[in-house]
Amino acid sequence: MATVGRNVAAPLMFLNLIMYFLVLGFASWCLNRFINGTTHHPSFGGNGATMFFLTFSILAAVLGIVSKFIGGNHIRMWRSDSLASAGATALIAWAVTALAFGLACKQINIGGHRGWRLKIVEAFIIILTFTQLLYLLLIHAGLYNSRYGPGYRDTDYGVGGGATGHGDPMHKGSAIPATGTHV
Repeated sequence: MATVGRNVAAPLMFLNLIMYFLVLGFASWCLNRFINGTTHHPSFGGNGATMFFLTFSILAAVLGIVSKFIGGNHIRMWRSDSLASAGATALIAWAVTALAFGLACKQINIGGHRGWRLKIVEAFIIILTFTQLLYLLLIHAGLYNSRYGPGYRDTDYGVGGGATGHGDPMHKGSAIPATGTHV
């Protein structure tokens, strides 16, 4: 019954992955135009916050993409040990996305001419801030109820030592003591 969280988190993870790829593509194009000094292009524009916003958008996109690959491994395994890495990378990706969200709000607040590509990056960063937070909460839902996924309390695997509780670390699951020489 622990597939409720997995069934909801998997499509959201795929949606976030696609949006992070779009942010990476559009923000890279805009940053390339900004570095080349061709900000007079009608689909670009920008203001004083543009350089910072694009830098954090690209960083958030790269971290988000890596987070989704690690999250895909967690959704495939759906165990507590994979939850730790997926949760940590998702939290870091959300934090950087939230920083880019703040810069998007600042860029919108400053105003001026912003091209449609910059507006797309702003919109996707704003949407990703909330969907990444929802994804982060969904993969941690097992903390509150084991029905929604693995929590940190799962202890049904990873314990070894045989019947006596201690023994050879190379043969954790065997109750029979190992004989012979150890290298």
